[in-house]
Amino acid sequence: IHLQSQHSPPGAKRCCEEPACRQRGRFRQGQSLESTCKELENLVQEQKKTFVPVSIESQTTPAYEHDLNDKVKLETISLSINERQKLSYLKDFVYVLGTRFYSELREAQRGQNLLLPPTSIYGSLVSFYLGASNQTATDLQGLLGFVAPSGDSNCTSRVDGHNILSTLRTIESLLVKNRDEELLYSKTLYLFFAPGVPLFESFLRDLIPSAEALYVRAVDFTNPGEAAKQINAFVEAKSEGRSKQLLTDLDPATSLLFAADIHLAVSVKKASRLKKPHEFWVDSNTKVLVPGMSVTGTFKYKTDTSKTFAVTEAPISKNALLVLVQPIDGNSLDKIEAELPLQSSAWLQDLSPRQIKLTLPELTIEGSSDLQELLTDMKLPALLGKEANLSKISNANLTVRKIINKALFKLNSDGADQPEDPAMHKEDSVFLEVTLNKPFLLAIFKEKSKAMLFLGRVTNPLSRV
Repeated sequence: IHLQSQHSPPGAKRCCEEPACRQRGRFRQGQSLESTCKELENLVQEQKKTFVPVSIESQTTPAYEHDLNDKVKLETISLSINERQKLSYLKDFVYVLGTRFYSELREAQRGQNLLLPPTSIYGSLVSFYLGASNQTATDLQGLLGFVAPSGDSNCTSRVDGHNILSTLRTIESLLVKNRDEELLYSKTLYLFFAPGVPLFESFLRDLIPSAEALYVRAVDFTNPGEAAKQINAFVEAKSEGRSKQLLTDLDPATSLLFAADIHLAVSVKKASRLKKPHEFWVDSNTKVLVPGMSVTGTFKYKTDTSKTFAVTEAPISKNALLVLVQPIDGNSLDKIEAELPLQSSAWLQDLSPRQIKLTLPELTIEGSSDLQELLTDMKLPALLGKEANLSKISNANLTVRKIINKALFKLNSDGADQPEDPAMHKEDSVFLEVTLNKPFLLAIFKEKSKAMLFLGRVTNPLSRV
């Protein structure tokens, strides 16, 4: 699989006749990501059924949402038994694109908390890829990291977007609350269209693997203030109050608004809440007092060869790892962020088990990113702009103004008073004290595949955003 560099134009034409090259863009074990030209022709000729979304003001749940969300539940269950070897091929694509977006966000939000869900953002782009045709599809495929051309000038080889969404879902599917784990993960997808816009049923069916719930409603965007109020109230209600203020403004020319809402809450087992407030230095002159916790155990740890930063890896469930990166020896967080590794596996290389007493603040942070703004910052404003061909979503001309990915991450102790570890008093025991009391980076990785689900920066634990 070819991964485009940051300097390659998305969807750039490439010709390749070697057998090995023609296999690029495919998963192993016969899991093809490409469809043949004949299959594409058949899809074009297939009669497409449409429906018109009900108003966001409707007091009853439309039948199509019942049908969609029933299928979402079945899809999620079936994915849990799929083979997951193909994750290793997709995780690097997700990570590289995620860090590119993170780099743009950190410049725009310098000094603030930041939280980005790379897997969800990648899935949002795949969703639009599924609804795109012609050059828009080719350009999106290039941005996603896959070589686009098939070698036939009359046909562009297409990646199987539904297969990719299913694979992304396997990354997320194990982050669920089990009986023996204090971890809760949820993801909801919202699509808001202008009134009267007909949608292809096939497009929504393709989105079924994307989330645990999917809502599709019509909104009158010509009154942007009222539309924003209606959307915020709808999302807050569906999220049971967890998501407030999804957006603050709208363009009245909008005919499609796409939003993914992700929540992850973790209660760290065997962690003790600190009896006194935890001191956290926002900068060299500003200290805040925050709730903190401490946990003792065997965790993986390293410092880099240049003594710039330290990495601590702590499991937060059977299937998820919390990775904390803190500057050391007077280095700044800006320096670390500017040198984020190009491969996700680099975060977890050369770590060694150590007996550690880890002290850190309890956290509630959230982040919201608009892919339209990020694409503009990356000099790709036209990719999903007004000239974008989204003819697989609707036969109406669509204007996309916002593609929102909102993430909320909570981290705290399980609230129980933990007995002091007797090993701490053994003469031959040497515990490394790791205290996070200055701005640091965090990431959430899936334990086996090492796919990254969250990437964030904590500059002030008292600020959610």
